[in-house]
Amino acid sequence: MKNGLFLLVAIVSEVAATSALKASEGFTRLWPSLVVVLGYGLAFYFLSLTLRAIPVGVAYAIWSGLGVVLVAILSWLLYGQKLDAPALLGMGLIISGVVVMNLFSSSSVH
Repeated sequence: MKNGLFLLVAIVSEVAATSALKASEGFTRLWPSLVVVLGYGLAFYFLSLTLRAIPVGVAYAIWSGLGVVLVAILSWLLYGQKLDAPALLGMGLIISGVVVMNLFSSSSVH
């Protein structure tokens, strides 16, 4: 349970940092730039804690897969990025892949 929480914090931190990259305007704006640096620092720290108990391939698949979907959703909400049918289908496949790995793979930690 604790490792799942660490992974969740890593994902949320990475999503916040990646979303703030655009707002930082090439690190020319202070507050968004600080969010980027702090977010990535927290993301990698909590990912490293997660890797004590969850295999790296599984943890990274979850981290990156959910991160892609969440960043795309935030980009749609914050920056007006268009999400067409192929983008939505692809995100659905990413989520499906993460679910399949967690439910059916013997390499996943249950």
